[in-house]
Amino acid sequence: MKILSALVLIFTTFFAHAQLGFQLLENKKRVDIPIEIYNNLVVVPVVINNTLPLKFIVDTGVRTAILTDKVYTDFLNLTYNRKYTIAGAGEYKLVEAYVTNGVDISMPGLTGKGHSLLVLEEDYLKLPNYLGTSVHGILGYELFSRFVVKIDYTRKIMTVMHPEKLKLSKRFQVLPIKIEDTKPYLTTEIQQENGSKKIIKLMIDSGASHGVMLDPQSDPEIIVPDSAISCVVGHGIGGDIRGKSGRLKYLNFGSYRLENIIVNYPDKNSYMDSLKASSAFRNGTLGGDLLSRFTVVYNFSNETIAIKKNAQYKKGFFYNLSGLTVSAQGPKLNKFIITDIRKKSVAQRAGLVEGDEIIEINTLPATEYKLEELNSILNKREGKKISLSIKRGKETLKIKFVLEKSA
Repeated sequence: MKILSALVLIFTTFFAHAQLGFQLLENKKRVDIPIEIYNNLVVVPVVINNTLPLKFIVDTGVRTAILTDKVYTDFLNLTYNRKYTIAGAGEYKLVEAYVTNGVDISMPGLTGKGHSLLVLEEDYLKLPNYLGTSVHGILGYELFSRFVVKIDYTRKIMTVMHPEKLKLSKRFQVLPIKIEDTKPYLTTEIQQENGSKKIIKLMIDSGASHGVMLDPQSDPEIIVPDSAISCVVGHGIGGDIRGKSGRLKYLNFGSYRLENIIVNYPDKNSYMDSLKASSAFRNGTLGGDLLSRFTVVYNFSNETIAIKKNAQYKKGFFYNLSGLTVSAQGPKLNKFIITDIRKKSVAQRAGLVEGDEIIEINTLPATEYKLEELNSILNKREGKKISLSIKRGKETLKIKFVLEKSA
């Protein structure tokens, strides 16, 4: 695809010459930065050019920092060096993006000067709508390139340190990875639903909410199970990524064996995302639903990660029990619109349709909830009774159903 190839070239030439440079403040050797976790994604506070406080996702799957809406750089009166048309995963949508140089990006205890930013013409990613909180950008390789980065999902702390200051307890397992085209790759074994075992190569993608994504086009031996469910498996710059969700009998992560794990299989050609373009081959990605069950230490300079299971390790891998995908809209992100319904799910059988607005859940106004809280109720446990009041056009309807596992 020419547009995708062009963007890879842009990243490998234009950004490679940018004078990136994060530094720890006051000659510190390490710093702890508070993080927020939304839908298995790590969100950190940043300040652009010492003026504009924003929130960015920490993403091992992107090369350079991305700002999701040009309105912010316009506010700062930044100049743009070049304009590009790029392609995104989803509906093959072509979008406009700009490059601006010499940007300062700081976090608590950490400063960075001379960064380049890829700036989207508008917020095509719609991160606030899918996460239910204001998120303005993505932070990538420039953070991991010179520091060890430890992400503690349970304590909600990201520790950034110089590699020589890394000391690991005996509870950590150290795993070899390969850094190719600025991204981390892990080789591991899976067993598929049909019983076949296979060695696969996965990009470690902290900026993806799912547990595992496998691309059937990457290898004819990757088989989509007959029991897999058609659904939206992700969101990219081009819109929804459709495909199927099934299960693996197991996936090895170091000495840990995660069983009955959910795996997403994107439809053919729907997985090509320019923001995560890479020249390196991969069978898929390993994302936040798996990573968040561990404390993870990324050491790109040594080509290793270290993992230690946390309190979420034994949590089961569940499909969306209601079958609903809900978007948070409005200035306060407390207007909840159903944007997708899985076929044959309890929500579809109960009569819900795309475009319905949830105005009440279990007798309480929906506006009192954050999206994460609402989704937690909609997927709380099998057998949980759900009562919704929904607005459909000028009508207000009452809908009831009971949560159930699809597989």
